[in-house]
Amino acid sequence: MDSKQSLKVRKYLDLFLRKKFFIIIILLLSLPAGLGVYLVTPKIYQATSLLSYQKQKISPNKMSPDIASRIRDVVSTLTQIVTSRTNLEALISSYNLYQKEREKLPMEDVVEMMRSKIVIRPQSRGDVFTISFTGSDPAKVVKVTNALAAKFIEENLKYRQERATETTSYTSDELQMAKLVMDRKENAMRDYKLKYYNEMPDQRETNVARLIALQEQYQNKQESIQDLERTLVLIQDQLGNRKKMLENFSTLAALDGKSKEGEVPSLGGSIQKLAKMKLMLDRLLIKYTEKHPEVKRIKKIIARLEKEVKAQGEQGNGGFKDSALSGMSAYKKKIAFDSIIVQLEAQRKNIKLNIAAIRKEKAQLKQKIEQYEKWVAAAPVREAEWTALTREYGQLKRHYDYLVSQNLQAKSMLNLERRQKGSQFKIEDPARYPEKPIKPNFLIVIGGALCAGLALSFGATLLLDFLDTTFRDEEELENFLEVPLITAVPYIETSMEKRKNRWVLIVSCVFLVSCFLGVAALFFYFWKKGYIVL
Repeated sequence: MDSKQSLKVRKYLDLFLRKKFFIIIILLLSLPAGLGVYLVTPKIYQATSLLSYQKQKISPNKMSPDIASRIRDVVSTLTQIVTSRTNLEALISSYNLYQKEREKLPMEDVVEMMRSKIVIRPQSRGDVFTISFTGSDPAKVVKVTNALAAKFIEENLKYRQERATETTSYTSDELQMAKLVMDRKENAMRDYKLKYYNEMPDQRETNVARLIALQEQYQNKQESIQDLERTLVLIQDQLGNRKKMLENFSTLAALDGKSKEGEVPSLGGSIQKLAKMKLMLDRLLIKYTEKHPEVKRIKKIIARLEKEVKAQGEQGNGGFKDSALSGMSAYKKKIAFDSIIVQLEAQRKNIKLNIAAIRKEKAQLKQKIEQYEKWVAAAPVREAEWTALTREYGQLKRHYDYLVSQNLQAKSMLNLERRQKGSQFKIEDPARYPEKPIKPNFLIVIGGALCAGLALSFGATLLLDFLDTTFRDEEELENFLEVPLITAVPYIETSMEKRKNRWVLIVSCVFLVSCFLGVAALFFYFWKKGYIVL
């Protein structure tokens, strides 16, 4: 398989070597053809102007910084403005551009054609970019490029001043609206705080402390009432005991008087013992409770003596009862004038008044406690409501502060733009007269012509070989006759044929050299005349 491929390659090499003069002639003819195409093609010239973006001159670090992305945005915006239909129509009319096109095409197409010839390209540095314009007239190309650069600077100043003015107006309006909203919110917060001052979260600790103090006062009042009630019970017991004691004394005095007269000696002894036991019981109750063993024992004795006195009283005459009752009534009259009873009555009255006063204070404390409990219980609700108000107010305050900052910055920028101290574009390198066209490129055109001639010569050679019916090797003959080849006799050239072929070669070489010199002279002539620009 490899031998067949090598034979096929050798076959084509032999073919191209046989047709070498034909290939060279086509290549020589392609050079003048390429030159003709180059001369006929209209020349396109390009002029370029270099512009730089200068930052604001006053405090560039403190004012709004200009970063690369922002510069690209500004350049993109100004590109749309500069290449607008109004500006391009003005340039077309001023420099009389595209005369033939304006006669055939509508103005919109002419403007779009000119727009396609304008290229605004940022450089690798973010603050530098170029403006290029291409056309057939180099003088007009230079003028239009410089006019575009000047228009770029003019539109930048106008655009920045308009933007600064609009920004200042917008921020002022927004600031005024934000201030009105802030004032309404502050008034609402002030009214809310005045209305629910005691229920506010910051008053909760004070309310809790005050509530605890009131509860302690309430408890103290309750304890004071209990102490006074216990004291009142003691005074009432003492008063009752005093009265019983005086009553017993009166009974004893009456019985003693009758006993001396000899009327009821037996009854008087039992009553006297009963009176003594009751006095002893009163003394014990002052110290002990009714569950005390001694108190219980005295009560049993008193009950027994009372039964005896009752039994003896029923057996005696009625005169004894009358005398005893008359003696007791005499002593009861003395009770009202007893100093101890008067003192105890006064103390009881004073204690009752104190208890009434303390209960009144206790009721007032109860009302205050209930009020403070309501305030403390309402604190979480007020805290949530106040948090919502303050959160919204905080957002409004941050927005208001931001607008104040933006408004001050906008006013500063507007002042800078009016004084032309802000960021602006500067022409670093104006457009120059183009000395050579960018299209067509001579080397590219000639190289393309040579490639086309080479392709044409190879294609024609292969086509002629395809049309040629001559057998060039044994394999072709065998394939055609379908008979195996026994032997092949090589071609033997005679001396006359050798001389003839040598002269043909010499003449061909001279002809090719002459053609090459002619083509070179043609190229030199047009280069000397300035039609060829390298």
